[in-house]
Amino acid sequence: MMAPADRRLNVTVISPSAAAFSGTAISIIAPAHDGELGILYGHAPMVVLLGEGLLRIRTDDGPRRFHVARGFLQVLDNTVAVLAEEVEPAAEN
Repeated sequence: MMAPADRRLNVTVISPSAAAFSGTAISIIAPAHDGELGILYGHAPMVVLLGEGLLRIRTDDGPRRFHVARGFLQVLDNTVAVLAEEVEPAAEN
Protein backbone atom coordinates (compact mmCIF):
# COMPACT_ATOMS: atom_id res chain seq x y z
CA MET A 1 0.00 0.00 0.00
CA MET A 2 1.41 3.36 -1.05
CA ALA A 3 1.27 6.31 1.33
CA PRO A 4 0.06 9.61 -0.14
CA ALA A 5 2.93 11.61 -1.68
CA ASP A 6 2.37 14.45 0.77
CA ARG A 7 2.98 12.12 3.74
CA ARG A 8 6.71 11.66 3.25
CA LEU A 9 9.69 12.35 5.44
CA ASN A 10 12.48 14.56 4.10
CA VAL A 11 15.68 12.69 4.93
CA THR A 12 19.35 13.62 4.90
CA VAL A 13 22.15 11.23 5.89
CA ILE A 14 25.60 12.79 6.19
CA SER A 15 29.04 12.03 7.57
CA PRO A 16 32.04 14.34 7.95
CA SER A 17 33.29 13.19 4.53
CA ALA A 18 30.12 13.14 2.38
CA ALA A 19 26.36 13.33 2.02
CA ALA A 20 25.22 9.71 1.64
CA PHE A 21 21.49 10.27 1.02
CA SER A 22 19.10 13.13 0.50
CA GLY A 23 15.50 12.51 -0.49
CA THR A 24 12.05 11.50 0.66
CA ALA A 25 11.11 8.38 2.59
CA ILE A 26 8.04 6.51 3.73
CA SER A 27 9.72 5.23 6.90
CA ILE A 28 13.06 4.89 8.65
CA ILE A 29 14.44 2.35 11.11
CA ALA A 30 17.58 3.59 12.85
CA PRO A 31 20.00 2.09 15.38
CA ALA A 32 19.69 4.26 18.48
CA HIS A 33 22.18 3.86 21.32
CA ASP A 34 19.66 1.79 23.27
CA GLY A 35 17.80 -0.12 20.53
CA GLU A 36 16.10 0.35 17.18
CA LEU A 37 13.91 3.36 16.49
CA GLY A 38 11.12 3.52 13.88
CA ILE A 39 10.08 6.84 12.33
CA LEU A 40 6.97 7.54 10.27
CA TYR A 41 5.32 10.73 9.02
CA GLY A 42 4.00 12.78 11.93
CA HIS A 43 6.62 11.56 14.43
CA ALA A 44 7.15 13.78 17.47
CA PRO A 45 10.23 16.05 17.46
CA MET A 46 13.28 14.45 19.05
CA VAL A 47 17.04 14.11 19.06
CA VAL A 48 18.56 10.68 19.62
CA LEU A 49 22.09 9.41 20.08
CA LEU A 50 22.93 6.88 17.35
CA GLY A 51 24.49 3.55 18.06
CA GLU A 52 26.20 1.35 15.49
CA GLY A 53 24.15 -0.68 13.04
CA LEU A 54 21.89 -0.69 10.02
CA LEU A 55 19.95 2.41 8.99
CA ARG A 56 17.01 1.35 6.81
CA ILE A 57 15.22 3.93 4.68
CA ARG A 58 12.05 2.88 2.82
CA THR A 59 11.55 5.01 -0.31
CA ASP A 60 9.14 4.86 -3.23
CA ASP A 61 12.04 3.49 -5.32
CA GLY A 62 12.79 0.70 -2.85
CA PRO A 63 14.87 0.28 0.28
CA ARG A 64 18.12 2.12 0.96
CA ARG A 65 20.43 0.71 3.61
CA PHE A 66 23.48 2.18 5.30
CA HIS A 67 25.79 1.04 8.05
CA VAL A 68 26.10 3.95 10.49
CA ALA A 69 28.14 4.43 13.63
CA ARG A 70 28.10 7.12 16.29
CA GLY A 71 26.33 10.40 15.84
CA PHE A 72 22.88 11.88 16.16
CA LEU A 73 19.46 11.65 14.56
CA GLN A 74 17.02 14.56 14.67
CA VAL A 75 13.31 14.54 13.80
CA LEU A 76 11.59 17.92 13.37
CA ASP A 77 8.53 18.76 11.25
CA ASN A 78 8.75 15.52 9.20
CA THR A 79 12.41 16.18 8.44
CA VAL A 80 14.97 13.62 9.58
CA ALA A 81 18.67 14.46 9.75
CA VAL A 82 21.13 11.64 10.41
CA LEU A 83 24.58 12.95 11.32
CA ALA A 84 26.96 10.03 11.78
CA GLU A 85 30.71 9.74 12.18
CA GLU A 86 30.67 6.75 9.80
CA VAL A 87 28.23 6.09 6.95
CA GLU A 88 28.74 3.26 4.46
CA PRO A 89 26.28 1.80 1.95
CA ALA A 90 25.13 -1.65 3.11
CA ALA A 91 24.55 -4.61 0.82
CA GLU A 92 20.92 -4.97 -0.34
CA ASN A 93 19.37 -8.27 0.72
